[in-house]
Amino acid sequence: MNKIRQYFSTFVLTRGFIIAFLSSAFIYLEYFDLTYRWINTILAITTLYLLLQEGRKVWWWSGVFIGLFWFWWIAISFQHYGMLWAIPIEMTIVSISYGLILWSIATISERISMQYSLIFKILGLLSLSYIHPFGFDWFKLELMFVDSYIGIYKWQFALVLVAIGISIYKRHLAYLWLILLAYQPNISSPKADDSIHLVTTHTTVSDKWNESMHNQQFKELFVQIDRAIKLKKSIVVLPESVFPLYLNYSQKLMNQLKKKSRNITIITGGLYWDGETPRNSTYIFQKGLVTIANKVVLVPFGESNPLPDFLSNWINKVFYNGAVDYKASREVVDYEVDGNIYRNAICFEATSEKLYENSPANMIVISNNGWFSPSIEPTQQKLLLRYYHKKYGTIIYHSINMSDSYVID
Repeated sequence: MNKIRQYFSTFVLTRGFIIAFLSSAFIYLEYFDLTYRWINTILAITTLYLLLQEGRKVWWWSGVFIGLFWFWWIAISFQHYGMLWAIPIEMTIVSISYGLILWSIATISERISMQYSLIFKILGLLSLSYIHPFGFDWFKLELMFVDSYIGIYKWQFALVLVAIGISIYKRHLAYLWLILLAYQPNISSPKADDSIHLVTTHTTVSDKWNESMHNQQFKELFVQIDRAIKLKKSIVVLPESVFPLYLNYSQKLMNQLKKKSRNITIITGGLYWDGETPRNSTYIFQKGLVTIANKVVLVPFGESNPLPDFLSNWINKVFYNGAVDYKASREVVDYEVDGNIYRNAICFEATSEKLYENSPANMIVISNNGWFSPSIEPTQQKLLLRYYHKKYGTIIYHSINMSDSYVID
């Protein structure tokens, strides 16, 4: 009981809260369009400086509050299943998960060697981006530097941590000058293709799956396609699953899209049925022909349950009305339009390292952020895409439902 009381002491809890608050500030500043590189730089360095000085109790609370501040939005998808009661439970599970991760790093570091615990904590922070609870890989502390004067490469992050570690060990802030070696100047990159027209839609989850509204929704999509043709664009990109049906089984829609594609290449999201399991897919209509690119990295729990089969089947039955998991494609897909190669990506998978194999020059992403609207999820998604753009140089064209579309170049 005494140990539990120590973990809940006001001083320990407050320090954990402050560290988590500082680590999360860059997300909320971006959300309110208040991002400044110098502020983000100071916030990130301060976060790491305070965290590395603390013991496992503060690391626990830092992880708990980081899980809450960064990922509270994961739980709000339950509102679409009529399970508001599950939201606080999900938030608690997420918070505890990240609390345990940080607590484990600090505890192992202190038990291995109190003398060298600082070194092991640094190594633990460097390894965080490789720890993916249930396949969810959005927790990268390097992300704090994505809009700062510090680079996002692992060696730059390591240099920042080492500089802070030396300053703490020597008890002198002068050693922080080493952080200057991690400075990242702005580097010019190829400009995006302005002949690509990105469509933004504003269809709520409930409206999206309301079949009585499909005809009107589809008419509006064809209006957008015609608008892109009038603007003399070469490609029009529609968001993820804007055709919320097995598009390959709707011959009427397929014929309409093929006909339009003689004037413009159409890239759109739609469901695909392969005869056994459903897939979340991209349909590429080009010159009267169609190519289908299936999703490679599925959303944990949202599209595929990462738990063992006996638990997975139970969860699907209880929470998702017995729905069958989607099926993922094995290989990433590249397709060619007018001589340019584009990497296909659908929503969550665009934030996965796997999609950036071989550093693709261009990527077209289609997303549906309606499941987490309104929240900071679109902001974090955009920050992650900036992170991967900086890391791999990929120009990213992103068409979205329920948040603004954009290009990262």
